[in-house]
Parts: sequence; structure tokens; C-alpha cells
Amino acid sequence: MKRFITIKDIARELNISVSTVSRALRDTYDVNKETRERVLEMAAKLNYKPNFNATGLAKRNSHNIAVILPFITNYYFSTVITGIQEVAYENGYNIVLYVTNDSPDRELSIIDNLPITSLDGLLVSVASNSDAIDHFEEVMANGIPIVFFDRVVNNMEASKVMQDDYNGAFEGVEHLINNGYKKIAHIAGPIGLTFTQNRLKGYIDAMTKHQLPIHEEWIIHSGFSQEDGKKDAEKLMECKDKPDAIFAANDRKAIGAMMLLKSKGIAIGKEIGIIGFTNDPSSEIISPSLTTIAEPALDIGRKSCELLLKHITKTYFHPQEVVFPGRLIVRESSVKES
Repeated sequence: MKRFITIKDIARELNISVSTVSRALRDTYDVNKETRERVLEMAAKLNYKPNFNATGLAKRNSHNIAVILPFITNYYFSTVITGIQEVAYENGYNIVLYVTNDSPDRELSIIDNLPITSLDGLLVSVASNSDAIDHFEEVMANGIPIVFFDRVVNNMEASKVMQDDYNGAFEGVEHLINNGYKKIAHIAGPIGLTFTQNRLKGYIDAMTKHQLPIHEEWIIHSGFSQEDGKKDAEKLMECKDKPDAIFAANDRKAIGAMMLLKSKGIAIGKEIGIIGFTNDPSSEIISPSLTTIAEPALDIGRKSCELLLKHITKTYFHPQEVVFPGRLIVRESSVKES
């Protein structure tokens, strides 16, 4: 079977990045004329053809949008989907949902097997540790717009919608400090994700501002589940110098940490303060209730879909980056008893 030429082949021949080839083929403003001409010449030489039915796709009339995300079983992503659906349905678009189960390999397989002739655009929240962007560049080079939300890629020109992870983390850690906690640990998400890095930086900067110690063993990277939170808290309790508070990357991890500490007879709040990030409904009903940074999941879903529809319907619509602020909600887990 004859192998189709891809933008990876063009990039290899010219010794430039796939991202540059993609932008040149889309004639974006940040590629100079000489580079664009070289790319077009090589594309013609290799007989490169976009991998879609040009007649059907160029008109963008399928009115189908693909949504690719890590999970559908947690509060945050189910709320994001609700926001996406509201905007999509109001504008006559259908949603086709793909779930990666937080697997980069599964994400790549989904992209490789997308029914690209029957989709007008993609909304994507990348899988944990998914740092490869070639497959997304290939899709965009073929004329399909992508908007990333929540978990976004850094080195790609595309619209992105997220919450203010840095300032949310900074405010949450500073809240712990102002309530008398001085030895604060951070149970973080996977290292490769942008928002993991931003929340980590917020934690570090808040600790640095108040001249508090940051110990390497107090920063633990793992997944996002309640079980991950339990395991992370167990590791913290094994430290010779134990923390007196924990800032968790999300509420599920925070609740897992709380369960572990309670099983050891440690009083949440009085002995160890805890703060999460999301405002999952469970954070309000657990005892003691969990202090958290509320994420505007519904707004993120709506805005992501609004931007994608603009990319679909407008000939020239430059990528935008939208950042929504979080909101500190103080509950029992971060308040020391007198």
C-alpha cells in the first residue's frame, strides 16, 4: 500500500520542526516568506496532499465537533462537557466524545483514527505526560481547527482556555500560611502537564515570599485519583521532618490525603491543614469540609466551544489564550482550632 506523505516528511527533508511546517501550510503570520516558500516547494516535490476529502471538509458543513478529554467520570470534566454542549447545541453542532483514560498512547490512537472528513473541529484536554504535539499539528495542517482547554500544550499556536493555576495555587498556599501553617507540602499532578508546573510555581513562590522552607521530599508528583492522594500522604508521613499542611493539586487527591491522615488519628485542621483545587461537590460534604480553589469549569467549557466555532466559521481568526480566575473557598480543613 502506498504511504501518504505527511508534514513530518516535509519537516525531515527541510530539517525544520513539524510545527513550523504546519504554520507555513496554514500561512500564519509568524512564518517568514522564505520559509513558507521552501515548505510549499518541498510539499509540491513530495506530492504532499492533506489527508481529507477537500470538498466535504473545506466547507466545514458536517456540524460535528470532537471532544477529546482524559475522563468523564469526575465532576470537573463532566461540568466542562455541559458547558461545551450548551454552546454547541445552541449553534446547531453535535458533540462526538472521545476519552483517553489519561493515556498518551490512547490519545495518539484516537487522533490517528479520527473520522476527519466528518468533523469540523476538535476540543482537546491532553493526557497526562502527553508532550508530543506532532499529531495535533498534522490535524491543524489538514485544515481542522483545535482549541485546547484545561490541560493545554505549550509549544503550539492554537487557542487555549484554562483557569489561573498559578495565582490560585499562590492564594491557596498563602491562605494556609496566614492561618498559622509553616511547613507546607505539595502533592502535585504529573510533571509533564502545564497546569502542574503552574500550580507548583505558585506554591514555591508563596513559600518563598514568606521565607518558609521548601523540602524536596515535601513535593510529590503522581496522578489525580483519591488513591494517589492516599499514597502521597503516606509518603509525607514517613518523612523525618513532617509537614503541618498539604496543598493538593485537586480535591480528589486532597480527600485521599484526608482519609489517610484520619486513619492515623491525625486531626485535620488542628494538626495538619489541607487545601484542594477544583471545588468538587464532595469537598463540601466530607468531614471536616475541604478548603479549595474553585475552578470555573462551566465557563471553560462554554468559552472553549465559542472559540472553536469562531475558528470554524471565520476565515482568519487568530488564536487566543483565555485564563479564568479561580476562587478561594475557605472551609474547615484549613482552619486551626483555638
